[in-house]
This record gives sequence, structure tokens and C-alpha cells, in this order.
Amino acid sequence: MGHFWTFLTYLHSLAGPTVTLLYPLYASVKAIESTTKVDDEQWLAYWILYSFLTLTEMVLEPLLQWIPIWYQIKVAFVAWLVLPQFRGAAFIYERFVREQLKKYDGRIGKDRHPHKVKLKFAELISPKKEHEAY
Repeated sequence: MGHFWTFLTYLHSLAGPTVTLLYPLYASVKAIESTTKVDDEQWLAYWILYSFLTLTEMVLEPLLQWIPIWYQIKVAFVAWLVLPQFRGAAFIYERFVREQLKKYDGRIGKDRHPHKVKLKFAELISPKKEHEAY
């Protein structure tokens, strides 16, 4: 029984990184290389949601450590986000995130002035001397 338990512990420790990082990384690279936009949306939505989940987990860590099965719940939820049969990440983004973004910023989904947005971002990240010329 000892070897079986060790095997299950090892398998358990591999499942999380495989489901949350390795497979999404592989699928994201494939999505970038494909010609369709549908898979791009799925994986961009996944990385947005995974980042939000990770940040939330960091903030709520003192509370989450009291939930003994939190890691299993997280892995199951992320598996639902990741698996192509469910397209959970795209579903949550479309149903909840996009709606909230539209409430607070009516420009979401519209390219009003894309070059102005890029210029503002460039101003934020570039040294003062470079963007004074604009």
C-alpha cells in the first residue's frame, strides 16, 4: 500500500502543473500558429482567468489554507477551463468578464482609436526624452 500511496502523491503533484500550465502553454502555441481565431480567444481568456485566479489565491491564501481540498477544487476548475470539450475559459469570459468590462468601459470590443491607445502605452513605458518628440 505504501508504494501505491507514493505513486498517487506523485501523480497528484504532477496533475496541477500539467493541467494549469503545461497543456495550456502547448495549446496556446498551437493556437498562435493556427489560422482560426476561435482557439486564440479560448487561450487568451484562459490566461486572463488563470492570472485572476492566481492573484485572488495569493490575496486569500490565509483563508484558503483552511479549506483542505482547495487544491483539488482548483485543479478541477482549471481542467474545466482548459479542456476543449468544455471551452470553460471562453464561456466565463463571454458570459461574465466581457459584460462587466462593457459596464465600466463602453469602448471594449470597439477599436475607436487603436493608434492613440498604443501611443499612450508607449508613453507609459518609454523614457521621457523619447516620447517628448511625439
